[in-house]
Amino acid sequence: MKILVATDGTDFSRAAVDKCCEIANQLTSAEIKVISVYEPRHSIAAEPFAVSAEFYANMDKLSKEQADEWINDALKIMRAKCGEAKVEFSGVVELGKPSQAIVETASSWDADLIVMGSHGRGFLERLTLGSVSNAVVHQAPCSVLIVKAVQTARATTA
Repeated sequence: MKILVATDGTDFSRAAVDKCCEIANQLTSAEIKVISVYEPRHSIAAEPFAVSAEFYANMDKLSKEQADEWINDALKIMRAKCGEAKVEFSGVVELGKPSQAIVETASSWDADLIVMGSHGRGFLERLTLGSVSNAVVHQAPCSVLIVKAVQTARATTA
């Protein structure tokens, strides 16, 4: 089974990584690819200060390095938690719109399943902010498992 796991370094992504390990440990063999997508920075025409192209290039470089780090962290966790299972691991960093890059990678890699976290946004927030998981669910060439992170209890004061 080929499983594509999307990560953005959040607790929600960590929940997806953990769920993927649960699935992989029940299989006789699996291929797991971890993907992290970063978006290019675009200059704003009406910026009050002149910002050089070098600044934006540096921001893109830092974003890619962060995405690499998220993948490495996820792979480290998975190798530890999937020690008993026969699993081949790989990772890929993509530049672009996250939902589109996830769907395209799943399609070109022939993924059987996409596992990703849900940020837990409500209906109105999704209308204004958009939702990567929602877009992936509707465009993916394979099954998609959206994992909700365990919510931490909030202490209230009286």
